[in-house]
Amino acid sequence: MKIFSLTSNPTLTKDMCRYLNTNVGEISLKRFKDGEIFPEILENVRGEDVFLVQSTNAPANDHMMELLLTIDAARRGSAKRITAVMPYFGYARQDRKTSPRSPISAKLMANLLTNAGVSRILTLDLHSAAVQGFFDIPVDNLYAAPVLIPEMQKRFKGQDIMVVSPDVGGVVRARSYASKLNCDLAIIDKRRPEAGVAEVMNIIGDVKDRICILVDDMVDSAGTLCKAADALIENGAADVYAYCSHGVFSGNATERIQQSKIKELVVTNSIAPTPAVEACDKIRVHSVASFMGEAIKRIHEERSVSSLFDIEKVDIEKK
Repeated sequence: MKIFSLTSNPTLTKDMCRYLNTNVGEISLKRFKDGEIFPEILENVRGEDVFLVQSTNAPANDHMMELLLTIDAARRGSAKRITAVMPYFGYARQDRKTSPRSPISAKLMANLLTNAGVSRILTLDLHSAAVQGFFDIPVDNLYAAPVLIPEMQKRFKGQDIMVVSPDVGGVVRARSYASKLNCDLAIIDKRRPEAGVAEVMNIIGDVKDRICILVDDMVDSAGTLCKAADALIENGAADVYAYCSHGVFSGNATERIQQSKIKELVVTNSIAPTPAVEACDKIRVHSVASFMGEAIKRIHEERSVSSLFDIEKVDIEKK
């Protein structure tokens, strides 16, 4: 087994390799003066089980092209199997046609990865689970819940909490969290006038004097979360916390969170935190390195990965 880190999240790769008691593979990623990317694997990968770690966050196109070219390099180097480890899978929001002449970009990304020669995809909390069906190769879509829920149980033990879905589309995820935490569920009904703009309409559920935990798969512009927090406080919530799998943080998202009524936002390190994120005292980053490292280990050893989905069955050694 050989694990290589591309440029999106080298710290996460190092932490995963530390958990697996192995070294990060040597790879060179150069650019020509016109911006062309030239990856070169500096180790023999013939007959090896190769894992390439790359999230496709901003700059999404550069990170995707790096991954595609490195997959091709590993394939031409006669790697036995190539697994793309994509903690954050960009373009997953574009999983259907939203207008008459718009692309289904997630499907195109799936085609590009498959045609480049990847054998398997390992990712975390796809924005749309339907994206798994766009691939004709195995896709292991892990969930952040087995990592985040134990942290919530410890943090809010004995307190009157309520899980809140920031929109109707996230109800299934929020219901799963509420079930594991043995607490009530509330739903925020919102209308989105245009992309990136969220308008909170009303709250389904009694949040008065409760500690509300907003649960979502990603925080991008943070508009939805901040407006949801405002609505919850206006309806009598005691405090508002938020847990999201992916911290995209586009534009002035960190400033918006800092000025919001959210007491704390917890995200995973599926996307490497920027200096702005690290400087925001309302944002805390929770590592998924051991969790994803365990998934890599099980894939390599041809063992079950699906058992990692159940927090009651997960037994990840802390290293």
